[in-house]
Order: sequence, then structure tokens, then C-alpha cells
Amino acid sequence: MSADDGIPGPAARGHGAREPGAAQRPPGSVQSGGGAAAGPPAREHRDGAGARGRRAVVAALMLGMALAALDGTVVSTAVPQIVGDLGGFSVFSWLFSGYLLAVTVTLPVYGKLSDTFGRKPVLIAGIILFLLGSLLCAGAWNMASLIAFRVVQGFGGGALQGTVQTIAADLYPLKERPKIQARLSTVWAVSAVAGPAIGGLLASYADWRWIFLINLPVGAVALWLVARHLVEPVREKGPRPRIDWPGALAVFLTGTLLLTALVQGGVAWPWLSAPSLGLFAGSAAGAVVTVLIERRAAEPIIPGWVWRRRTIAAVNLALGALGLLMVAPTVFLPTYAQSVLGLGPIAAGFVLSVMTLSWPVSAALSQHVYTRIGFRRTAMVGITLAGLILAAFPLLPYPGAPWQPALLMLLLGAALGLFQLPLIVGVQSTVGWAERGTTTASVLFCRQVGQSIGAALFGAIANSVLASRLGDAGDLDSIAHALADPSSMTSEAADHLRRAVAAAVDHVYVGAAVAALLSLLVLVFVAPRRFPVLDDRQE
Repeated sequence: MSADDGIPGPAARGHGAREPGAAQRPPGSVQSGGGAAAGPPAREHRDGAGARGRRAVVAALMLGMALAALDGTVVSTAVPQIVGDLGGFSVFSWLFSGYLLAVTVTLPVYGKLSDTFGRKPVLIAGIILFLLGSLLCAGAWNMASLIAFRVVQGFGGGALQGTVQTIAADLYPLKERPKIQARLSTVWAVSAVAGPAIGGLLASYADWRWIFLINLPVGAVALWLVARHLVEPVREKGPRPRIDWPGALAVFLTGTLLLTALVQGGVAWPWLSAPSLGLFAGSAAGAVVTVLIERRAAEPIIPGWVWRRRTIAAVNLALGALGLLMVAPTVFLPTYAQSVLGLGPIAAGFVLSVMTLSWPVSAALSQHVYTRIGFRRTAMVGITLAGLILAAFPLLPYPGAPWQPALLMLLLGAALGLFQLPLIVGVQSTVGWAERGTTTASVLFCRQVGQSIGAALFGAIANSVLASRLGDAGDLDSIAHALADPSSMTSEAADHLRRAVAAAVDHVYVGAAVAALLSLLVLVFVAPRRFPVLDDRQE
């Protein structure tokens, strides 16, 4: 084991100072059937008689993650049928924006609640909210109601994403955490490949409402497994926990204003228009109010130590940059594959999906790297490779062959697997049970905000390049729509548009490479050389 990052070796495990109150705050525990609550966090508890119960909880976590992961990919393929039935084409993008907004702004709240009241009630509430939202979506009568119910789904999705990752760290000691993280990554990979196919089949041969109804049996099984097998010890009674509701409301409103400005700016209204400027000004004022409230709160939703501790702050910033750079492949590559390479929607999706095949494999193998050179150095290797791969995209020949960007995406997935998982496992291992929910939520929150910023920033870059080459011919979406039927224009005009789209996407990938460089600089200059990892007893 490496001495770098403070990864404890065999001699160190189980020794060292106990975290205050650790006996009352053990990791999330399991039982098979309905036995008594578990005791302190010991290795024999995690690996002993509760092994069958732990497997059941892991299955529940994978099902819960599948609900969140499949949601976007399944819905996206059914948009034409939904719009054809309910109308509302001008606002259908809010089916995704509303869900993303609700997930993002609730992550910090759920993280704090899981540290205060335990993971189990938060996860159960999240599953119930998600299923309720799914049922309501299936009964939507117009686009406005469907968007509102998608927000309800998002409120549940925020609990699923944050709490699942936190419980995964609770269940396993440091040495075994890559296993469960690799399984959760595999769920995302399978969802990315299977989601569009499932959504297309249901929309074509059944009814689009089934894309929401199918969540109900899956969620019911996950709910039953969590309720039966996840058992958290009864802690000693103390002062009644105080919930920072003013802080939660401030975080929610500030996040809503900021994400609305980022998502709708340049789409529903110009960036320098009154709505955009008003939303950005409101979010800035909300941020100031939130800081003032959180400083005075006894139990703040976003504690100050999240940013005062170098390790957590560095991981927050690094994964925020990851969210930003991920916009290039996930949003712009399918457009490139269809408009420039001339592929159909399904084939274009597979060009991107190869990234999700190498990512979990690389993540699963990353422990063999970070146990030797440390969390920080492993992440630095991964993000350096990712930056080089992103920078290589503009060097592809025009128009090129589909296997060329697919190969780059395969390599990118492998690089990002080396980057993301060591940082998540590392930062979760630097805090005890009572702080892990808040820490995990802050990391996921920053990644989601980075993704929103990336979508706005790179969209503006792409449209700026198109405007410089084509004048007022339209934005990227309208040009891609025109290229979907090239028979309506001359071959020279179509080639001119394709070259403009290729140039726009090339600039986006250069921007993504810059984001990778920023993440590397954060790891070099902000992150500590050694992560202050706790041993099992301290956790």
C-alpha cells in the first residue's frame, strides 16, 4: 500500500484515535431478515454474518441507481411521441431541465439529512418520491403537468443519487470500496446503452406513459430490499436534531435561479437580456444570503468545513471541472456523429456509448494503481490522459470514419475511470460516518453544477463558431436539423454546413481539454499531497 495519500496499510487498520462519538455513529449496517440493530463499525460486522443482507442492500442500491440512470436516456427517445400526444414543443426541454434542476438543488439538503437522521429514511423517502413522480408523469394531461411531475421525480432522484453513493461507502471498508463503485458505474454504463433502446421500444410498440410506469416494479423491489435489510443502529438519545430549514430554502432558491439562468440563457432568451441578467443577479444575491444564513446556523446544510478542508475543496473543484468537460462528448458528439459523419441516431448513440464500456472497467482496476501511487497521483494520471484525448479530437480527419471518434471515446472512458473513482473513494475515506453524506453530496452537487455551466458555456462557443462561419444561418440545433434532410439542399451547401458543425464541435473539445487542464491544476496546487485517510476504527 502506498504511503502517499495516507492509505493505511494492514498494520495501521483498526488502530489510531477513535473519532468522537464513533460508537454512536457507525456505518450503515445490514442484517439478513429482521435481526437486531448492528453495533459499532467493525470489520467482522461488515464481512461476517451480515454478508447476505449486505448483498441484498447492494442489489437495492444498484436498482435505485438504475432508476436514476435510466431516467434521462429512456425519456429522451420518447420525446417525439410525448410532444405528439401532449403538445408543448416549445417547452419540452424542461422535461430534462426541470428534473436536473430538482436533483441538483436537493443534493446538499439530502446529504445533510442523511448525516442527521440516517441514510435509510432519506433513501426510502427518495424512492417513494421518485415513484410518486413516475406515477404522476404517467397520468400527465398536458406538457405543463408533465414538467411539474418531472420536478417531483427530480426531488426523489436527488436522494437516490447522493444517498446511494454514501451507503456504498458505509457498507465497505476502504480496500473494498472500488468493488461497489465499479458495480454502480456498470449500472450507468448498461443504462446508457439499454436506455435508448428501452425507451424507443416502449414508445413505438406500447405507449410513452410506460416509460414512467416501468419504474414502479423496479422501485418497489428496491424499496422492499432497503426496508428489510438496511438496518442502522439506534443511537443514544441526545438533543433533538435541528434542521436548518432557512438554509435549505436559501440553497434551493439560489440553485434554482442559477441553473435556470444557465439552462435557458442563449436558448429561451439572449445571454445579455433582462431575464438572464436578472437571474444571475438574483443567484448572486441568493448566494450572499445563503452564506450569511449558514454561518449563523447551528447545523448548516452546507457546513463551512466542506470548503475549508483542502481535500474536500479540491475534489469538489476537480469534479466540477469533470462535469464541465463531460458536456463535450455527451451533448455534442451525437450531433457530430449525425451531422458530420452521417450516422443515424442509434449508430450515433453507440459512438458515445463505448465510453461507458471502458469507464467501469478502468474504475474497477484503479485500486491497483492508487494503492501504489495514491489517490491524488492516480487522478492526475487519469485527467492528464483525458486532456490529451480531448485535445486530439480536432485532429481527426474530415469527415473521417465512425471508428475514429469511437476509439477516442473508448480511451476517454478509461482515462476518466482512473480519475473519478479514486477521488470519490479517497474523499469519502477522509471523513467519518457523520460527515460522509454531506461530503458526498457536495461532490455530486459540484459535478452537476459544472455540467450545467458546461452546457451553457460550450453551447455559446459552438453557436459563436457557427455564426462566424455561416452568419445568421441559425444555431447548432437548427443546422443539425437541416442536415438531417440533406436532399433539400445542394451537396456543396450541405458540405459547407457539415464543415461548420465540425469546426464548432472541435472548438468545444478544445474547451473540454482546457477544463481537464484546470482540473489537473487543482490537483497539483490545491489538493494535499496525501489524503488524510481514516482507518476503519476512526470511520
